[in-house]
Amino acid sequence: MKKSAVLAAVIASALVFTGCSKKAEPGEFTAEKGLLKIGMEIGYPPMEYYDTDGKTPCGFDVELGKAVASRLGLEAEIIDTAWDGIFAGLDTNKYDCVMSAATITPKRLESMDFSSAYIGNGQTIVVKAGSGFKPASPKDLEGKTVAYQAETTSDLFMEKQAQEGLKFTPAEFDKVINAYDELKLGRCDAVVSDALVYANYANDPAYESVWVGDADEYFGIAIRKGNSLLLEKINAVLEEMKNDGTMKELYLKVFNTDLSDTIK
Repeated sequence: MKKSAVLAAVIASALVFTGCSKKAEPGEFTAEKGLLKIGMEIGYPPMEYYDTDGKTPCGFDVELGKAVASRLGLEAEIIDTAWDGIFAGLDTNKYDCVMSAATITPKRLESMDFSSAYIGNGQTIVVKAGSGFKPASPKDLEGKTVAYQAETTSDLFMEKQAQEGLKFTPAEFDKVINAYDELKLGRCDAVVSDALVYANYANDPAYESVWVGDADEYFGIAIRKGNSLLLEKINAVLEEMKNDGTMKELYLKVFNTDLSDTIK
């Protein structure tokens, strides 16, 4: 969901998991005692968004962040951060990690570390229900106006289509919510977004997903290079959660389906 990647790059660099039964010493591997500070762009449902009160963070990454922090003996502190500066905040110690539908990519691995993948994702084409437009593949977006979130894997996906000769009118937005609103208002022909994001709109009769690509990107938790102890402990926690069924429970709670197979 936010830049595509190859799972093999993660597996090849995965650490040997160690147990996490020992409660973490406060401040041992985090910037502040007793806290796991998590950078997150809270505007990417169902991965992260605010509840109806406009204050309470919700979503898969929020649930995951709290669970990881708890197993490390820490309290999760969610820090809402604009996507275009989220990794810069990691570099400057604004938070300990980024947990925000961040796709593991070879380029990102040059400047930061990533945990093992916790979910897989692909792209989907969404149209306005009843519009009569039902593209069977990305090639059918020829001549159409396509909305998507800038600086994301959807952006990269459409860049690739353009490089391969597809001619379309791009409608880029800072928030994926705005792209979906544009479609509902009839101001574009289609939205390209992460398939996981569409799960948040699947019950809205205004939208229809007409094409879904294979899972080709994998989300992980970004950690500042050099903080190997936090990386080791987070990887151990993720493995623990997969093995004891907690991860499956989170998938079912947020997506109403078990997505364990997306990262096998």
